[in-house]
Amino acid sequence: MNSARSAELYESALAVIPGGVNSPVRAFGSVGGTPRFIERGEGPWIFDADGNRYIDFVLSWGALPLGHAHPDVVEAVTAQARRGTTFGAPTALETALTERIAAAVPSIEMVRFVSSGTEAVMSAVRLARAATGRRRIVKFAGCYHGHSDSLLVAGGSGLATFGLPGTPGVTPGAVAETLTAEFNDLSGAAELMERHGNEIAAVIVEPVAGNMGLVLPVPGFLEGLRELCSKTGALLIFDEVMTGFRVAYGGAQAHFGVMPDLTCLGKVMGGGLPAAAYGGPRSLMRRIAPAGDVYQAGTLSGNPLAMAAGIATLDHLRQGGIYELLGAASGRMAEGVRVSGGESRVPVQAAAIGGMWGFFLADEAVRDFRSARAARADLFAEFFHAMLERGVYLPPSQFEACFM
Repeated sequence: MNSARSAELYESALAVIPGGVNSPVRAFGSVGGTPRFIERGEGPWIFDADGNRYIDFVLSWGALPLGHAHPDVVEAVTAQARRGTTFGAPTALETALTERIAAAVPSIEMVRFVSSGTEAVMSAVRLARAATGRRRIVKFAGCYHGHSDSLLVAGGSGLATFGLPGTPGVTPGAVAETLTAEFNDLSGAAELMERHGNEIAAVIVEPVAGNMGLVLPVPGFLEGLRELCSKTGALLIFDEVMTGFRVAYGGAQAHFGVMPDLTCLGKVMGGGLPAAAYGGPRSLMRRIAPAGDVYQAGTLSGNPLAMAAGIATLDHLRQGGIYELLGAASGRMAEGVRVSGGESRVPVQAAAIGGMWGFFLADEAVRDFRSARAARADLFAEFFHAMLERGVYLPPSQFEACFM
């Protein structure tokens, strides 16, 4: 496929934007080649600046289960834009979207909107520390929870893609209170909790890991974390920025039947516009200012464009049968990749859940960050470009999930 125009645009971007992109994985750093500059999207398709069409399995990193430019979402955003884009004041749309979220997500009674998943996680951690009077946080290697300083330890996503252990600019003090365990290693988490239990404010986890590639929780892992937190008095935070309204309408917690104390949401609930949220029971959320003493604020939090897009998206998703369709399609994709790998004598590990699917070019089953990093990233890069030439747009990294 011709990519001359994308190459020109990339050269221009490099002169004024660090790395030519505004989020690292977009730069094709681990797969090589020229990032495709996208001009428009339509349903499952995206079209680049050279006029090439691709089936899109990135879907703005999971934000678009209805596909690009869904008529209901476009109509809602257009109508709201005519009335105003932001007011810095409350609107009824915020309450309307909150009511839908609280009705869908089992553990949530109250919600505070922010503008990004990073903000949601950062704020939830602050609330957990205030509520428990403790400082330490437990996270899992390969789980990415945004780029706030205290959680840039053993992160997935771009940190995994570029092989960065953390990042310069984060001081030792910022991460001194963060403890790291291996995903799906309940005994390791239990050992940390036993050693530091009365110091741990919260355990934060992606209930389905999507930022080291798609890695499902083994049976009993999430349930075990819930039990450990209840036993030690730590709060359990589910980072459902990726899985919320993706794995199921009520998120991974509804799918697995495990209730966290706090939940972070993003992507889907904003209908593809910048919006995120954290929520939980009234007893915790009433600690947030101005109702309580834990401060957090944002000029564009709950902006009406994102609220309108989120309402339109959730209203469409709660129609019957959609998640069955998404789950069946994701399952067929994973099975197709698995079978094709076997026929081609290429080692493939594949999985799917709800509207998420993914694969590793690896000999052994992948269940944590260590086994994910053993996958053949070089082989993935070759495969990525072969698919790109055939009009299939996959995440440009072995360490990212795919979406339906």
